[in-house]
Amino acid sequence: MSRIKYINNLLETGEVSCVELTKKYLDSIEKENKILNAYVKITQETALKTAKKVDEKISKGEKLLPLEGIPMSLKDNMSTKDIETTCCSNILKGYVPIYNATVWDIIKNQNAVLLGKTNMDEFAMGSSCETSCFGGALNPHDIKHVAGGSSGGAASSVAGNLAVYGLGSDTGGSIRQPASFCGLVGFKPTYGAVSRYGLIAYASSLDQIGPIASCVEDAAIIYDAISDYDSKDSTSRGSRTKTANSLNKCIKGIKIGIAKEYFEGIRDDIKSSIQEAVKVYEDLGAEIVHVDLPQIKYALPVYYIIACAEASSNLGRYDGIRYGYRTSFYSDVDDMICKTRSEGFGKEVQRRIMLGTYVLSAGYYDAYYKKAQKLRGSIVKAFKNVFDSCDVMLAPTVPTTAFELNFTSKDPIETYMTDICTVPVNIAGLPAVSIPCGFDDKGLPIGMQLIGNSFEDAVILNAAYQYEHQVKNKIYKQTDIGVRI
Repeated sequence: MSRIKYINNLLETGEVSCVELTKKYLDSIEKENKILNAYVKITQETALKTAKKVDEKISKGEKLLPLEGIPMSLKDNMSTKDIETTCCSNILKGYVPIYNATVWDIIKNQNAVLLGKTNMDEFAMGSSCETSCFGGALNPHDIKHVAGGSSGGAASSVAGNLAVYGLGSDTGGSIRQPASFCGLVGFKPTYGAVSRYGLIAYASSLDQIGPIASCVEDAAIIYDAISDYDSKDSTSRGSRTKTANSLNKCIKGIKIGIAKEYFEGIRDDIKSSIQEAVKVYEDLGAEIVHVDLPQIKYALPVYYIIACAEASSNLGRYDGIRYGYRTSFYSDVDDMICKTRSEGFGKEVQRRIMLGTYVLSAGYYDAYYKKAQKLRGSIVKAFKNVFDSCDVMLAPTVPTTAFELNFTSKDPIETYMTDICTVPVNIAGLPAVSIPCGFDDKGLPIGMQLIGNSFEDAVILNAAYQYEHQVKNKIYKQTDIGVRI
């Protein structure tokens, strides 16, 4: 059952007050966050203030909005007025925005209870959350493993029952990968469906905000709330349909495409779990069709060229002059900017800025960046052709389960390779949802993703919902920490 609907019912019937509920979550965060490191900023005062407003509304017999009174978390790259927003980088420590991100404005106006800002890879650059200047978030299923990245804190907070849901951002899989690692539902909407205004940019043509939740229905409820057109974002288009009301549609006859290219280099136990999921869909009446998508072999280099190029531009504003960290000792302006950026940015961010600057430089622009943009166009076209023969695509979310701690420092290239299944979706601007589909022999969750055509968000959420309700008792497992609702 939807945790959001269940809590909404508890609040409206008076079985628990919003203040009581919020205090339970805050108490659990105080106890468990020392271990999980899911939150980098606890917003206790803001949360209790909102909870009191919700209780006053309930006492008057007024109906609650879908997200009203629901304790949640927000990734630390979304601007929150009067609340520190750091992107988990030393260069932004102490930065307090003077405006709200549109998504936070929307749910804040619904009286969503913000418990805190969650941990992430620095400027969303990473796949394990370990590039955070606060140290990485841990996986509640096994704290010897990472929660994933870059939205690792959001996933850890939900999987650890320290929030009902979290909002994350997905540039190359940063919602879906941690959701897969933590046994959750992670939804990356169609590019433009959710406003990016107030999201501190990594790669503007790839970034997209979306929910991490414990079930598909909750993800749909959250998406419906935040997917409004926003004139402040030039790429915003909003959602075409409400998804939560479309989750009971029969999927008999739906065509699910499977591309063999998505299964190259995938671990055998993950392949087996995906194959079991395919059987479930066949039992539900879906038609499995095999499709060719050879272009995705170019997706990873295309992604890292474009993402790093855009990052080198977006992160140019952090110079120690306008806001953020400034070095203490310097001889002139050039020395100050150089030292500020060298001291303020972590190694992974510096690596990606350097790569992005290189591919945009004279003599290399045509060889790398321009070629990558052309290949991006061919990947977009390839997906369009595939969706002429199927309604939804099914693929692994990640080639592996959650990494052990410090894995990324041992082999950063191998870590980049784990993005191979997620980045094509961002390159093409398509919607995709990761849902749990099994466990490995260590008990760590395995995720699969459903990919849809542009603005067919409702189609993939409905397909995910149908699978979830067939296997929920076998596949979905709560951790034994945090608040149990």
